[in-house]
Amino acid sequence: QVNVVESGGGLVQPGGSLRLSCTASGTIFSSNIMGWYQQALGKERELVANINDGSTYYAAPVKGRFTIFRNNTRNTVYLQMNNLKPEDTGVYYCYAGIKMTPSSRLITYWGQGTQVTVSA
Repeated sequence: QVNVVESGGGLVQPGGSLRLSCTASGTIFSSNIMGWYQQALGKERELVANINDGSTYYAAPVKGRFTIFRNNTRNTVYLQMNNLKPEDTGVYYCYAGIKMTPSSRLITYWGQGTQVTVSA
């Protein structure tokens, strides 16, 4: 069994910063890709950023403002969000690609989400 838990959301004014954290725990042999999706109210979930083996991806709207990094020892990924804008508002979901044993297939696990609200 694997659990993915996010933290760090909240209410912040435009131009402010937040750091989201996400930790995968349980029966984990290895984790490769980890990342974050945003789901704004009434919209589909969209990829914000991910990181895999040192390579990173950022969606165009967050490039230069968000930074994703991870602690592999702790199976934890972070999303540092700076210069936040109202359009960054939404529920942020973490995901992690996990192998529970050396021979098991890769399975994607999702967290429950953390709310980020950017408003004056």
